[in-house]
Amino acid sequence: MNKKYYLLLLLIFSAFVLSAQSGKQKKADRLFNDFAYTKAIEAYKDLLERDYNTSYNTLKIAESYYMLRDPENAVIYYRDAVEQPDVSPEAYYQYAQMLRGVRDYDLSREWLKKYQEEGKNPKQASELLSEDEIATFEGFESFKLQPASFNSVYSDFGTFENQGVIYFTSARGEADTKTKIYDWTGEPFLDIYETTYEGGEVKPVEGKVNSPRHEGPVTLSEDGNTMYFTRNNYLDNRNGKKDDEGVNHLKIYKAEKSGGEWGNITELPFSSDSYSVGHPSLSNDGKTLYFASEAPGGLGGSDIYKVSVENGIFGTPENLGSTVNSPGNEVFPFIDQKGDLYFSSDGHKGYGLLDIFVVTAEAPQKLQNLGEAVNSSMDDFAFFRNSGDNSRGFISSNRTGGQGNDDIYEMSILAPLVLKGQVTDSINGKPIASATLRLLGEDGQQIAFLETDTLGNFQTPITRNKNFPLETKHIKYINKSESISTSNMDDRTELIHNIELSPVRDVEYLAEINKIYFDFDKSNIRPDAANELDKLVDLMTNEYPELVIEIGSHTDKRGSVEYNRKLAERRAQSTFDYLVQNGIAEDRIVTFKGYGEEQPEIDCKDCNEEQHQLNRRSIFKVVKME
Repeated sequence: MNKKYYLLLLLIFSAFVLSAQSGKQKKADRLFNDFAYTKAIEAYKDLLERDYNTSYNTLKIAESYYMLRDPENAVIYYRDAVEQPDVSPEAYYQYAQMLRGVRDYDLSREWLKKYQEEGKNPKQASELLSEDEIATFEGFESFKLQPASFNSVYSDFGTFENQGVIYFTSARGEADTKTKIYDWTGEPFLDIYETTYEGGEVKPVEGKVNSPRHEGPVTLSEDGNTMYFTRNNYLDNRNGKKDDEGVNHLKIYKAEKSGGEWGNITELPFSSDSYSVGHPSLSNDGKTLYFASEAPGGLGGSDIYKVSVENGIFGTPENLGSTVNSPGNEVFPFIDQKGDLYFSSDGHKGYGLLDIFVVTAEAPQKLQNLGEAVNSSMDDFAFFRNSGDNSRGFISSNRTGGQGNDDIYEMSILAPLVLKGQVTDSINGKPIASATLRLLGEDGQQIAFLETDTLGNFQTPITRNKNFPLETKHIKYINKSESISTSNMDDRTELIHNIELSPVRDVEYLAEINKIYFDFDKSNIRPDAANELDKLVDLMTNEYPELVIEIGSHTDKRGSVEYNRKLAERRAQSTFDYLVQNGIAEDRIVTFKGYGEEQPEIDCKDCNEEQHQLNRRSIFKVVKME
């Protein structure tokens, strides 16, 4: 073939290939812009395999996974995309968020800092970069999460219970509407279903709430006859107006129950064609409705608002301010019977993507994270707590190990566990007042410091399913160290742990007596010595009736050794006689011995009178206590 014809054909073929690739690029972008992210990913990957527009398509795949809340796949593509010279700083923020989703917090902070330096909204990263510790809510002493029995292989989330009926949102596609596939997720559109706690039938709610568009989540009035629910802009079997970018936004609708079915659907007046309003939660008295909205003038992408409800008339929505709202997104509010507000946020510092937070009625200016186990590295949202039974609740999450994309988890909220007990004397069983107890964590740090009351009792809240070192002390007793376990106590509210302390083997210490002193060259019991011996009598009679002792008596160094030995024996005899005369059995004093000057208290050559006095004494030793 003529060379120039060959080159011409090659150029024509190349142009054809480029034209085909360009067409595929337009299709992929169209899918992305139409929110068909699952299909868009496949189209972009096909272009990547052909090495076409590599940098751009890598970023678009990353963004698609970001929109699908799939951090494991997103970080793979963001890793390359953020290194491109012309990438938007928004990619830094999105990459940082996805890194939180895979628990790579250190690398996430690096990209948040870069976004803070170059992004359009640096405040969006400020709180996530805060060095402050995450304030963790202690309102749930402990709890257990388990997947709800009514989950499906599709998305299930957003529970609400009323009069024993559980309402939730699901993409299982079983409602009495024409099943359509939502291109964003590749699953059917969302509808509202109902069931009961104990494995009841799952069925779509009756009436006109479910439509060909998305519905859910819901909230109900206390009497169960009024429902507020989220739905795409759709009413009277017609799609509502889209915004300038062709988006059909979410709105809140009201439904009324009649004859077991939901009807009389009306749109709430503060909904809009221009931005989304959804996720309603009604206060216990029915007078305040909380919701999430992207209304202009907020603090971030989506904020939490409240609005008054009076005889079906709605007031002016009020933004809840910076304690609740951040430059990020706040969604899924829930107000419980105490007035505590739970919601999810990706703008406040937490453990993953969306975390669940609470602002309590008691501390309205304090934001608290519900902590790990409730919050994972993924999206955790749609908190609900049963107003009639505070031991039950639900959250929703797309954490790993679930059955579908989003799953519902039932939360068994356990009553606080209280450690309580009595500290007693191991010999006589009597309570020990003012004993101190130190409860330690597994890291050895002190958790609680307690002191027993006059009856030797103590108590303190304690966390379940852990081991705790415990130290008990009293000045008259031998210290005791042990470990207690709170494992397997879900059905208990009290852990009774009684403690016995062994008394120190020191009579003078136990009876709080001073030394029994004698005058120079005398063996009679002085009045001050009698007072101290009376304390010993009381100890041996009333506290330790089995106590057996020995007596040892001593002299100073004046006089001969033999004289002092005999003087000490007379002092020991006097001490023995006083105890026996005051009711102590002779066999409880096994020996009384005089040691003379052999064992001085003060060993001195030229002793002064005070030192001589300290050496003229009787002392006691414990032989047996039991």
